[in-house]
Amino acid sequence: MKKFNFKTMLLLVLASCVFGVVVNVTTSLGPQTTITAQASKKLSQAQQIAKINAKLSKANRAAKNWIAYRESGYSYTARNGRCYGRYQLLRSYLHGNLSPVNQEKRANTYVASRYGSWVKAKRFWQHHHWY
Repeated sequence: MKKFNFKTMLLLVLASCVFGVVVNVTTSLGPQTTITAQASKKLSQAQQIAKINAKLSKANRAAKNWIAYRESGYSYTARNGRCYGRYQLLRSYLHGNLSPVNQEKRANTYVASRYGSWVKAKRFWQHHHWY
């Protein structure tokens, strides 16, 4: 009797495992495609941002990150009055495009025209607590 119970239990466990694997495989196929597409889009966005910032020196990249942390905690969706995004730019300066890629472009343009470099913008921020 004990052998029968053990064999039956073993068979049920194996059947459960096989059934679980089959169910898991069939249910995960649909969402995985969506996740892959989203990851591809994010990778593309990350590549665009890397290309935008590739011309910056190591010191300027560090200063830019320093300002981003203090302005928004690195958030591309941070809001403060009329300012928006990672670098807290005026919404009008973003021309309605709030995407991370546009924020990176516009922030570089703003800093280059106003301060000349991110290092100089950081120095200004340290004295005035804004840039």
